[in-house]
Amino acid sequence: MQVKRPKLTIWERTYIPQVLKGLWLTFKHIPKKKFTRQYPEEKPVLYGDYRGAPLLVKDPEGRVKCVACQLCEFVCPPKAIRITPGSRPDDAPDANVEKAPEDFVIDMLRCIYCGYCEEVCPEEAIYLQRDFALAGYKREELQFHKEKLLELGGVREDSIWKWKNK
Repeated sequence: MQVKRPKLTIWERTYIPQVLKGLWLTFKHIPKKKFTRQYPEEKPVLYGDYRGAPLLVKDPEGRVKCVACQLCEFVCPPKAIRITPGSRPDDAPDANVEKAPEDFVIDMLRCIYCGYCEEVCPEEAIYLQRDFALAGYKREELQFHKEKLLELGGVREDSIWKWKNK
């Protein structure tokens, strides 16, 4: 089936009606109130389910919640997470049961902020922060290692208390 093109008049072939229509749309929006946010001083309001950078957290007793199960590493679409499993100290109450990450690296340049790592974590050890201003001068500065992730993540209380001291 062939579609027939409509025959344009001389006036329509000059494209003046389309240009005038575009100018009218532009001028219609000029009297609107202008909005400027002074960025570093005024933080923007984040609406809805904003997903920021993933971070590691500790439990209220200061222990790293991550057990190096590597689920977040396997589910990460761009492969931005790398975990090196280690072991817990021998005097820890969960030393014979759980592992701990020796190193945990998230490459923020590769991260697409999908939130899969947070959803899949069985220990609720990884959370997405609501800050969006991540900047660095070198690529290495945006590869967050375990210490930096824990520093930014801080302590978080939640429902999982497997090794609560009584």
